[in-house]
Amino acid sequence: MEEKDMKCTTRSSEYLIRRPWMTVRKDVVVHPDGRVQPEYYVLEYPDFINVIAITTDGRIIMEQQWRQAVGEVSLEIPAGVVEKGETPLQAAQRELAEETGFTGGTWEQLLVTTPNSSTATNHCHTFVARGVEQTTTQHLDATEDLRYFFVTADELFTMLKEGKIHQAMMVAPLWKYFYKRSLTPIPLSKGRGE
Repeated sequence: MEEKDMKCTTRSSEYLIRRPWMTVRKDVVVHPDGRVQPEYYVLEYPDFINVIAITTDGRIIMEQQWRQAVGEVSLEIPAGVVEKGETPLQAAQRELAEETGFTGGTWEQLLVTTPNSSTATNHCHTFVARGVEQTTTQHLDATEDLRYFFVTADELFTMLKEGKIHQAMMVAPLWKYFYKRSLTPIPLSKGRGE
């Protein structure tokens, strides 16, 4: 079956909620075979970013914060929202600086995922930042309460293998990071787990 044969059309859309962090839309969807789905709910979110941030001494920055929806303190990499007028890279650099005070280094995009393509409209862009240094202090939003800490690559890989990181948008790029890392010989001069 060709992709075009699977495409649905939207007969109508109605916005149910429009808030700064979430917009909920109800679509009436028509399937290629003519079936009508009268209620298909879509969450419109801005794009997200993640950063695998590696300090000049080879440590990886991790964060802990309470996640109300799942009722747990979550282990995560630095992350946030792409604001209007920003590129994903600019958002990643801003979020890392705000959440940890670390800046600089060399940056590359690792992966783009869709957080939940069945109901959400956004993408998540993950970057690897190598050689970041602390140049300022945290500048958290009024509702943010997060703590950052450092791990070696080996410690992070163990956390990942043991299922201690639950956030799917972070688990996927971390596995890709470690996979790519395993394909590239690491010069002895780098040392310190990076």
